[in-house]
Amino acid sequence: MSDIQTAKEILAAIGGAENVASLTHCATRLRFELVDAGRVDSATLDAVDGVLGVVPQAGDRLQVVIGGGVQTVFAAMNTLPGMGGGAAKASGDGMSDADVKAAARSKARGKVAWLDSFFEYLSDSFRPLLGVLLGASLIIAFAAVLDAMHIVDFRAADKSASWVFVDTLWRAVFYFLPIMVAYNAAKKLDIDPWLGATVMAALMTPEFIGLDEVERFPDTVCVTNELLGTSSCTANIFGLPLQLNDYSGNVFVPLIMVAVLAVLYRVLKKIIPTNVQMVFVPFISMGIMIPLTAFIIGPVGVWLGNGLGVGLAWLNTNAPFVFALIIPMIYPFLVPLGLHWPLNALMLVNIQSLGYDFIQGPMGAWNFACFGATAGVLALSIRDKETQMRQTATGALAAGLLGGISEPSLYGIHLRFKRIYPLMLVGCFSGGLTIALLGLSSGGVKTEAFAFTSLLTIPVFDPMWIYGIAIAVAFFVAFTLVLTFDYRTAEQKAEAKAAKAAAKVADRITATTPAAAPAHAPTHAAPAVVLTDGEPTEVIGAPVAGKVLSLDEVADPVFASRALGEGVGIVPTEARIVAPISGVMATVASSGHAFGIKSDDGVEVLIHVGIDTVQMNGDGFDVAVTKKQRVTKGDLLVTVDFAKVEAAGYDTTTMMTVTNTKAFAGVEALTGTGVRAGDTVVRINR
Repeated sequence: MSDIQTAKEILAAIGGAENVASLTHCATRLRFELVDAGRVDSATLDAVDGVLGVVPQAGDRLQVVIGGGVQTVFAAMNTLPGMGGGAAKASGDGMSDADVKAAARSKARGKVAWLDSFFEYLSDSFRPLLGVLLGASLIIAFAAVLDAMHIVDFRAADKSASWVFVDTLWRAVFYFLPIMVAYNAAKKLDIDPWLGATVMAALMTPEFIGLDEVERFPDTVCVTNELLGTSSCTANIFGLPLQLNDYSGNVFVPLIMVAVLAVLYRVLKKIIPTNVQMVFVPFISMGIMIPLTAFIIGPVGVWLGNGLGVGLAWLNTNAPFVFALIIPMIYPFLVPLGLHWPLNALMLVNIQSLGYDFIQGPMGAWNFACFGATAGVLALSIRDKETQMRQTATGALAAGLLGGISEPSLYGIHLRFKRIYPLMLVGCFSGGLTIALLGLSSGGVKTEAFAFTSLLTIPVFDPMWIYGIAIAVAFFVAFTLVLTFDYRTAEQKAEAKAAKAAAKVADRITATTPAAAPAHAPTHAAPAVVLTDGEPTEVIGAPVAGKVLSLDEVADPVFASRALGEGVGIVPTEARIVAPISGVMATVASSGHAFGIKSDDGVEVLIHVGIDTVQMNGDGFDVAVTKKQRVTKGDLLVTVDFAKVEAAGYDTTTMMTVTNTKAFAGVEALTGTGVRAGDTVVRINR
């Protein structure tokens, strides 16, 4: 399916462009702010080809998981009528997408709105950087491979200029990370992002860094932290002590600083006249925030980050067994909620303050257990010829093994089939236990780089052999368990089988039925059939006596989603199922549970007797017609022993749909009443 078609179907399922307040995207998901989330047709949206999952959130927010191709679908979405400029046009007020987004998110979102906002602030400050972080981590992995093969020593102080230049390919991301985070955080809080970046950049200029030169500034005092092995200097600035820190790679300081800056910025915007705000808001903000960050916020942020890092380092040193088990076991619950970002920030702080990180190793056990479970789903989907799941799992597995990205697996598969989670957790535990046992002598698995845990980044971990064994154990344990116990419950497997059977019936209606005779057909062609009861084909009768239900009320999700067209459900009170229209039998299931009829003027009707009754293999079904047989409205199709159907545990509701609904101007279902077989229950408008 083309990206345009995917975008059209997504937009239709969420209520159209008029229901979109704002649209953005992250690495794998379209992120909608909706006018009314109640207008979303989740079942139809989830069934769109290319959609890996649907994640409703607090308030009127919705995430649609696309995977690695999200950028192209996002671009296609913005070409649709009413969606130009990231849905700003849909709002009709001339606001930018960022303005619309900020305004929509400022609304109350329930009892935990502040918690939603806090974690959104963290995640949105990092999320736009995922691409460059992933790129940098792969460059580091390449360097680690060369180092492991003794081609070049990347840790040597006397490297050649060529290899020092190679360092700049990845070091730029981590060195200037505080500026990037400050920019994103300011943008998230709807203040000038360049102002946030400037305040953070001031603490990373050569002039600020040079204040620790004791020879040049005699008042500067430096001491060594024996625990961390780092040097800390204090300069004398106008008689006030200024703690000098290396802010490269730090993320806590910009997050705290921007939160304070946002308060000041809004106050200044209120009290300063509009015509001079461009000059004086940045001027005053910089004049206040740069000193405030240098003297107070910076040292506090460094202290906070170091304190958390040292605390976790103490746990890793004194209880490595427990630590190696906790990390992979909690990550499967943190990532779906977006609560993993603080730990990701701590990884960066550890590298900046300690020179290494000890969280990513155990985290790799969770990631590879996740990918192993996806591989198990892929194997089962290939075995069962489940095309859509095979495509979903293939893309998710590629994104995981090569990019270290777990979201396509989580949202596209694991959170949709909850049976996977306990099986995956066993894989997480097994991988963590492997690190705990094998890493006792080495103090666990460490890395000197922030790296997405993929196959390509294995060389950055030390000891590499322990890490390699641990992730292999996590992967294959999860893979084997999913392969053995399946990712679906018995009900889900039956539902999938029934859905395939129903879809096959619908496909065969068009594929196997002879086309109606064209207007220019020769005189010896078969004459058009005249309906014996005189009733026009635009009126479709009930195939069985009983109570008529809307498809929304039936328990079969395929029919309820209208994937097989508009129609009705009937709770039967008689055993006879009759033809609702006159025409040719396009399909007659051997089990007697499904029939397809096509009228001479092109109306295609599917009758499906009961839910999951294909499992009865014809027991209790006495079929009275054959394929390609011509029938008249009211002719007997099958006699069903509904008592036997109920005794077998199946729902007797009989569904009837017009499978080519889209070919007509409208298909109207008449529901909520009791009917006899043959009474009108559907009208077709041409």
